[in-house]
Amino acid sequence: MAGYKETPRQKMIAMMYLVLTALLALNVSKEVLEAFSLVNDSVVNTNETFSEKLDELYRTFEKQYQINQNKVAPFREKAHQAKEMSEEIRTYIEDVKFRLIAEVEGIPYDTAKVKQTTQLVRLDDFTIATNFFLGSSTDGSQGEGKILLGRINEFRENILNLVDEKNRHNIKVGLRTNGDYTNRDGKPLNWIQYNFDQTVLAADITLLNKMITEVYNAEFDVVNYLLSAIDAEAFKYDVVEARVMANRDYVFVGDKYEAEILVAAYETSQDPEVYILQGADRMTPDQIDRATKISGKEGVVKLSFPAGGEGLKKFAGLFRQTTGTGEVNYYPFSAQYMVAKPTTTISATKMNVLYSGVDNPISVSSPGVPLENLEVDISVGNIRRGAEPGEYIATVPVGYKEALITVSARIDGQLKQQGIMPYRIKKVPDPVAMIAGVNNGNINRNVLAEAGGIEARMPQDFEFDLSFRVVSFNMISVTGSIVWERRTDSNRLTEEMKNRIQTSNRGDRIWFENIIARGPDGIDRQLSAITLTMN
Repeated sequence: MAGYKETPRQKMIAMMYLVLTALLALNVSKEVLEAFSLVNDSVVNTNETFSEKLDELYRTFEKQYQINQNKVAPFREKAHQAKEMSEEIRTYIEDVKFRLIAEVEGIPYDTAKVKQTTQLVRLDDFTIATNFFLGSSTDGSQGEGKILLGRINEFRENILNLVDEKNRHNIKVGLRTNGDYTNRDGKPLNWIQYNFDQTVLAADITLLNKMITEVYNAEFDVVNYLLSAIDAEAFKYDVVEARVMANRDYVFVGDKYEAEILVAAYETSQDPEVYILQGADRMTPDQIDRATKISGKEGVVKLSFPAGGEGLKKFAGLFRQTTGTGEVNYYPFSAQYMVAKPTTTISATKMNVLYSGVDNPISVSSPGVPLENLEVDISVGNIRRGAEPGEYIATVPVGYKEALITVSARIDGQLKQQGIMPYRIKKVPDPVAMIAGVNNGNINRNVLAEAGGIEARMPQDFEFDLSFRVVSFNMISVTGSIVWERRTDSNRLTEEMKNRIQTSNRGDRIWFENIIARGPDGIDRQLSAITLTMN
């Protein structure tokens, strides 16, 4: 079993629980019951926050699984086991809580599930509550407490078994049941007696919710450990997928369709293989025997299809990648292209869409027509000539989904339409929120406190020079089961936030959420959260 050291916040909650229990013994009922309600509300809020953070962690796991299935699969399986274990015992503890409320209040189980704590009328009862957990025994060997004790110990052991033995001391499982418990006379008590003998319903509800918090905490630490245990080489890239990069999507009869197929961030030291099925919408590994094999060089496979009859042509295939450890991954792809008679060709020089609010470079040509004889119009926004012949700059407004670019040619003194090309209009992609140069992982608290504020950086593969400014964000800090949250209407850390960071403990988690950035178009966007752990 791993050792467990409580944080100051956890110790404070535990001390409050003990003090409130002691006060109950002095019959200070109303005020104490209200205090228990406040503590319980705080614990419930912490559980909701933990649930959201776990969902985000599992989403990260799924992304990494898509990158390298063979490498990530064993760790992903253990993460799913941790999730199942946690859900199972949380469901059991919730059931215990509702059965306890139903028995003490004398109401149906379904009613107990929807009752708010403030609506309960027998929060100060300890007779029925004690009998529920201890039964007719004095040591709890005949009540629900014995079952609860066994389930907790089983959960601790099973979830720790998902972690390498040498690293178990780093996992905060909590839920200790083997402490040196005594009453105020110094008489030894077991865990059941210590927690549930002569304790009132209000205290029992709070304690059960606190157990759920510790279950969430154990699940988070184990899943986070499993995620970090995967070979760092498997996490160099956010997305790895097969892409078809065509020289032209529109080719002429008698010409050739040419394209390059590559995997984003693929190692150029390898010679990949591609399997192609022409006329197919998709392809799976069991169809390789029917496919055409094409070998590549330095991570790139070049395709060359003869362009026969006119019409829409399509193909699908698999990109075969062998990792440094000998594992084989298959990445499916599909594409289509149009074969037509010679006509006007319009293609974006940097993208296949137009972005609103920026200058979009466009190349325009028409076979057999001098570039100076072409005239180009756009259905929304405006288009102007660029520095070189055949180059144009298109700007499109926000709020439209499509723009039509029309090319006409002046032939024999007359203006004749050569073609119309639709372009999708998209907004500029969201920038990435960064602080101290990172947006997730571990960080030194001094480095974080000295960072000053949050930056909004455009993705590295975005071709345009744009500047976004962070105008507000929330900072959330979790220590033990206590959640601390503040908001600022700027991109800078407030002094209160800096102090909170400086006083954080190793292993404490800090989130920056609801990050709002304003772009050059004046429109505000909410950016993805920053998740950090103090080291």
